[in-house]
Amino acid sequence: MLTKRIIPCLDIKDGRTVKGVNFENIRDAGDPVELALLYSQQGADELVFLDITATVEKRKTLIELVKKIAANINIPFTVGGGISTVEDVAILLQHGADKVSINTAAYKNPALIKDLSNRFGSQCVVLAIDTKKEADRQWYVYLNGGRTKTDTKTIDWAKQAVVLGAGEILLTSMNNDGTKAGFAVDITLLLSAELPVPVIASGGAGTMEHFKEIFQAGNADAALAASIFHYKEIEIPALKKYLATQNISIRL
Repeated sequence: MLTKRIIPCLDIKDGRTVKGVNFENIRDAGDPVELALLYSQQGADELVFLDITATVEKRKTLIELVKKIAANINIPFTVGGGISTVEDVAILLQHGADKVSINTAAYKNPALIKDLSNRFGSQCVVLAIDTKKEADRQWYVYLNGGRTKTDTKTIDWAKQAVVLGAGEILLTSMNNDGTKAGFAVDITLLLSAELPVPVIASGGAGTMEHFKEIFQAGNADAALAASIFHYKEIEIPALKKYLATQNISIRL
């Protein structure tokens, strides 16, 4: 049985870690290098770094910051934000990233997924999907950091992306993001059941029980969270101990 992964996420804006609610009301959450080091020491399984305004501001990811973080941690490191070419990815991998997360650019140019997978391997390509449940009870894909709605259903885009070579799906529920009311179990379970690649659930973690629920009821392979870790509401070692007592396979 594969062990479930706990992944802290550093949302970066202007070189600082930030956190919002439902993708809005952004506030400061600390120094990204310090937080990365702390999480690595605490036993996080991986770390995700998302330059959340890179796409909207039409600029590249903050390479110097990626370099600094990579030098301080010894766990797999995924970097996203502003990535739109094979060259962008080559530079990030050279500077310490292990995987890259692509979102809007991949949706607008699906061939990018294939190009990246062919060049670097599918295990390197994480497709991030920002999704929202609408009035019709269906989950739709959103772009540009959650600013732009599409008419594409999340399950359809996820399936297409996996065929093209995405090795993992990072699924963020905009409805749940920052609410601390729990992960979106239904859409996570749908993707986990339908896709042959790991699904990382993101958005809504507030208690240790929420992690148990997304692993057991949502069948997620990994759970990603930000504010509860940044503001020390839940410590990773305690979370892992709790999950182990709940018979969830976890790396202690």
